[in-house]
Amino acid sequence: MQGIQNFASQPNRQIITTMAELLTPSSVLEVLRPVQDPELRKSLVELNMIRNVQILDGRVSFNLVLTTPACPLREFIVEDCKKAIQTIPGVQSIDVDVTAETPQQKNLPDRTGIPGVKNIIAVSSGKGGVGKSTVSVNLAVALAQSGASVGMIDADIYGPNVPMMLGLETVAIEVRKEAQGDVLQPVQNHGVKMVSMGFLIDRDQPVIWRGPMLNGIIRQFLYQVNWGELDYLVVDLPPGTGDAQLTLAQAVPMAGVVIVSTPQDVAILDARKGLRMFQQLGVNVLGVVENMSYFIPPDMPDKQYDIFGSGGGEKLSSELAVPLIGCVPLEIPVRQGGDRGTPIVVGQPDSASAKALMAIAQKVAAQVSVAALT
Repeated sequence: MQGIQNFASQPNRQIITTMAELLTPSSVLEVLRPVQDPELRKSLVELNMIRNVQILDGRVSFNLVLTTPACPLREFIVEDCKKAIQTIPGVQSIDVDVTAETPQQKNLPDRTGIPGVKNIIAVSSGKGGVGKSTVSVNLAVALAQSGASVGMIDADIYGPNVPMMLGLETVAIEVRKEAQGDVLQPVQNHGVKMVSMGFLIDRDQPVIWRGPMLNGIIRQFLYQVNWGELDYLVVDLPPGTGDAQLTLAQAVPMAGVVIVSTPQDVAILDARKGLRMFQQLGVNVLGVVENMSYFIPPDMPDKQYDIFGSGGGEKLSSELAVPLIGCVPLEIPVRQGGDRGTPIVVGQPDSASAKALMAIAQKVAAQVSVAALT
């Protein structure tokens, strides 16, 4: 009887031993190898996004290191990883610790990067009045809300509106005397560090400068600011195709530029010129944002009116082969938030405009990661 029991238990011990051998960090990495980042379309294992795999009594734990805190597909990636690991015999539970490391944009031999700043994103428009600064501010704040470290340069030297829109209009900026010269200490609100010409002049003082002086202050904002470590530096450019755009494109390696327009033909006409300018300068165009895409009446939230026309952003995207990364509706709270210093993604995050802007931030972050890793 004892011999029968010993004989019967032997296969069980072999099965347990085999299962234990199958469930190893190496086997976990092997089943995860086919799982891809949906944006980069490369293996998570090959991208070194799967780290610190540990096995204890059938419990599998590992770190999933995303390329941006703003990843919109986080839950899908986690679910794909769990499904793959569950195919291994002996898995009792799976614990995934999700973190993010934003990749560093590639340096260029003829352009000087900013120490500690990983990615520089410009926001530009062909003409004024299309809501470029509104998009810039909400993009920066949305990236910060995702957990990224974000800075912002208000490079619209002649019309610096970002301090008001971030609720920093009455704040004084600190200038420190250091061995290499004056260094600006950026001010911060809503998780975004920021510098602007608005901090350096009186409220009603016009800036009457020619190109060389504008070039100098933009370079100071780039290189003589205590930015610290930043995942993203968003640069709000003035409208048009002038000195500010040229200075930025030739000074620093940029992750890319976002072009903002309204749907109307005259705005699209100017947006095309701005987009072509960056392409000629060798700057990656991340995509087009169609702002004021349609109007939503506050008393009739289910209705939409195409005040500025429709389809302009989609047409521009299609003709010039760049992505349309979002359409932002025209809502009164967007304007109110800008005037009060509370961006819509903070003041009314459940509004249609805020949701559109947060989705744009996620897409921009994904595009930046693709550009850095390909």
